[in-house]
Amino acid sequence: MDAKAHLFAPLKVKSVELRNRIGVSPMCQYSCEDGILNDWHLVHLGARASGGAGLVIIEATAVSPEGRITPGDAGIWSDAHTEPVARVARFIRSQGAVAGIQIAHAGRKASAAAPWDGGAHLGDQEGGWPVLAPSPLAFGGELNKVPRELTLGEIARVREDFVAAARRAHAAGCEWLELHSAHGYLSHEFLSPLSNQRTDLYGGSFENRIRFLVETTRAVRAVWPENLPLTVRLSCTDWTPGGWDLEQTIALCKILRQEGVDLIDCSSGGGVAQARIPVGAGYQVPFAARVREECGLLTAAVGMITEVAQADQIIRNGQADLVLLARELLRDPYWPRRAARQLGHPEWLSPPKQYARAW
Repeated sequence: MDAKAHLFAPLKVKSVELRNRIGVSPMCQYSCEDGILNDWHLVHLGARASGGAGLVIIEATAVSPEGRITPGDAGIWSDAHTEPVARVARFIRSQGAVAGIQIAHAGRKASAAAPWDGGAHLGDQEGGWPVLAPSPLAFGGELNKVPRELTLGEIARVREDFVAAARRAHAAGCEWLELHSAHGYLSHEFLSPLSNQRTDLYGGSFENRIRFLVETTRAVRAVWPENLPLTVRLSCTDWTPGGWDLEQTIALCKILRQEGVDLIDCSSGGGVAQARIPVGAGYQVPFAARVREECGLLTAAVGMITEVAQADQIIRNGQADLVLLARELLRDPYWPRRAARQLGHPEWLSPPKQYARAW
């Protein structure tokens, strides 16, 4: 444990240094057309960068059109997406933050309506599309489409989609890359025996169920610059008997460390429609602490982190190296500067010069 670590201590990962331990968690805005980031994303993410966060992660960005959760998802499956991402990344950097991006494939949870339109699977007449997954098992509830089982050739193609997305992310100026393997999306679907009932090399045993993520990580690491952080978001448990759990997460993280992963973003759930999740303040922090302690990896803590003292103590107690905030930063983009005032870091109290007269 670093005795000097606190919420406003810099964090260096590879050649990238975050000015503090506060990050903006990737939050889908469902506001794109054909996957193209626009003015909404520039203002939304830019405000949090100017608000003082050290890291700003662009929302789950689909590696293929069929990998989108909704028709409004961000995408990075073509060169046309690169400059819009670059525009956002440039502004994030101009405000002193590091620009990150999460790349993803939604698997059987794809082809859904936006949350404000109910979030259910879209029919063909509503702009929906066929969904793909490790096994032909529907998620359930309003996400009731039965996916088509991926062939071995399609698995290889999806892996290459992640590689191409990583190349474009780097070309766009992103310096922090996160592979989404949580919340019941494709990579998590491979991990969990509740969604993966394959009998080939990608199903059955633990070694087979982790194969897609390990192979994808290895392929992405080969093209993502060695000096830049590669991270993975995991659902550390399905919160359901017989599903993915923390012990399997720890075993996987030891392997991911050998594959060149620098940090694990420790979330949970999303893979089972009826999971009983004990949501409460900091309820996922113990996952970050266990992975950090047992795997020798940096970790990010997420989930119901709202209070300044709470976030600071997570870092000071060595439970995680970084806290990623979502809803709290939607409510208050300037949460990091308010935190600096409460914790007594006057060097962080200065707002952007354009706001100085009102601060």
